[in-house]
Amino acid sequence: MTLAPPGTAGARLRDPARRTGSAARPGRRRLLTRGSVPYLLILPAVLGFAVFKAYPIAASFWISLTTGNGDSQRYAGLANYRRLLADPLFWTALKNTAQILVVQVPLMLGLALLVALGLDSSKVWLRPLWRLGVFVPSLTGLVAAGVMFSVILNRDAGLLNWFLSLAGIDPVDWLGSPFWARVGIVLVLTWHYTGYNAVMYLAGLQGIPKELHEAAMVDGAGPVRRFLSITLPQLRPILLLTVVLSTIGTLQLFDEPYVLTGGGPDNATLTVTMYLYENGFTYFDFGYASALAYALALIVSVLGIVQVRLMGERR
Repeated sequence: MTLAPPGTAGARLRDPARRTGSAARPGRRRLLTRGSVPYLLILPAVLGFAVFKAYPIAASFWISLTTGNGDSQRYAGLANYRRLLADPLFWTALKNTAQILVVQVPLMLGLALLVALGLDSSKVWLRPLWRLGVFVPSLTGLVAAGVMFSVILNRDAGLLNWFLSLAGIDPVDWLGSPFWARVGIVLVLTWHYTGYNAVMYLAGLQGIPKELHEAAMVDGAGPVRRFLSITLPQLRPILLLTVVLSTIGTLQLFDEPYVLTGGGPDNATLTVTMYLYENGFTYFDFGYASALAYALALIVSVLGIVQVRLMGERR
């Protein structure tokens, strides 16, 4: 009878590879580890961004350096960008967009702040109903809002001119006059987005500690002083967010002027995005349209950086 060396049987029982009858593979690594799981979870989002965002952005930049279409497409360097700087219609569209921006954004955000202050007051009855009412316009589709206001602002049968006639005011050619057409677009934008920004301001107001106002009242500060010294500083991050988002949205303005005026009269409401759309999908000049898109992206980036520097937290 042959005895096994001491410890051999115990070693066989303790070794998983021997127990299963399979040899361990030193070069093999597990795919699911504590370190790899987070990367696997974000992989679908990264792939989606690469395919649907990064690739179109890079392809658009390459197209902006070319002229022609299809087989006739050829590399043209910075020709489209030089053409853009010398294009009077581009500067007209940029001026129209800037004029609407300078008037509409302060007006809309000022009204939104006033509405939020009113809704935050404990003296207002049925506050949830009022909050819902001011937010509902922002749920309306942009094209639907444009069609609705095209009826309201109609010169001959519009509801707004009917109200003005009750006060003895002559009808206004809201969509046929260059000045009033821009005013009409400002009205549509203000109606559509004021409630959205008001709800954001209201959330910020409800996050301000009441102890700050109570302490200021004990020190003898009035409503205006409390608003300037407590409310506005506490709302600075939300104010910055709404200013940047509203600026970006106005610079990308397309739906409202496209539905209301089509860019007229006499290009008075032509915006940069409308001009981009016209070059890309009416004249099929994709190279120049891509150059317009990158010029607009540069303008948005510069304005965003300036606004963050001016309104951001000072440490």
